[in-house]
Amino acid sequence: MRIDYPAISKTIASLTEGETDAVALMATVVCELHHADDRFDWTGFYRVTEPGMLKIGPYQGGHGCLVIPFDRGVCGAAARTGEVQLVPDVEAFPGHIACASSTKSEIVLPVWNRSGELIAVLDIDSDRPDAFDETDARELATILGAVFAGQIG
Repeated sequence: MRIDYPAISKTIASLTEGETDAVALMATVVCELHHADDRFDWTGFYRVTEPGMLKIGPYQGGHGCLVIPFDRGVCGAAARTGEVQLVPDVEAFPGHIACASSTKSEIVLPVWNRSGELIAVLDIDSDRPDAFDETDARELATILGAVFAGQIG
């Protein structure tokens, strides 16, 4: 099954309305997204916990890496550049960190709060090559903006 973005956006908006705790929001968003699409093998947030450092946050799927510096991997690239990383083949990404050997493709999006501060990245891995596209990037960014930039100071 492929994600129905209009439906999942409404569900997430309803479940998160009025919540201001970032971890609670992350847990809810991850749960809803992960179970909405069978391409999503691992879905999770890495939180900015200190300058230049990401630490694992709420996730669904197998174990993830616990800590990722901004200068390593796809998640680090998204955090460092502030840009969505759409990776059709993780083996071709310089410096890819293999947290799970089953990962074939990945999308990572920066997560901003209302003040424009980077608070996390959303990492979605797939066990299929070339699983994500620009539609995923656009729709996921819209959801993240509505939840985090809309509700977190």
